[in-house]
Amino acid sequence: MAYNEIMANRIREILAGAGVNVFEKRMFSGLSFLIEGKLCVSVAGMDSILVRLSPEDFQNSLEQNGVNTMQRNGKPLKGYVYVDNNISKNEKDLKRWVDMALAYNPIAKPSKK
Repeated sequence: MAYNEIMANRIREILAGAGVNVFEKRMFSGLSFLIEGKLCVSVAGMDSILVRLSPEDFQNSLEQNGVNTMQRNGKPLKGYVYVDNNISKNEKDLKRWVDMALAYNPIAKPSKK
């Protein structure tokens, strides 16, 4: 599972600055960052990140070019979007996506075990 290590390091820096307890796990063909046992953001391969968003942020993000819903078994998975690295090139843009995921994480439901 190859993933963009530069993007992973950029996300690590943002999460370290947020003062949250992060667990890293290889999943979704990349490297995922879990907070409180819940997926927050993931480096998905070489050219995108996967972000878990609130229902409102999810809907708003779909209007942007370079943002696509995550698919599971051919169906869109609500709350999860892939964001092309092209729209998170600078630190301000990347931090905005990570901050949206961090804001939703405390109220996000944990995945089924």
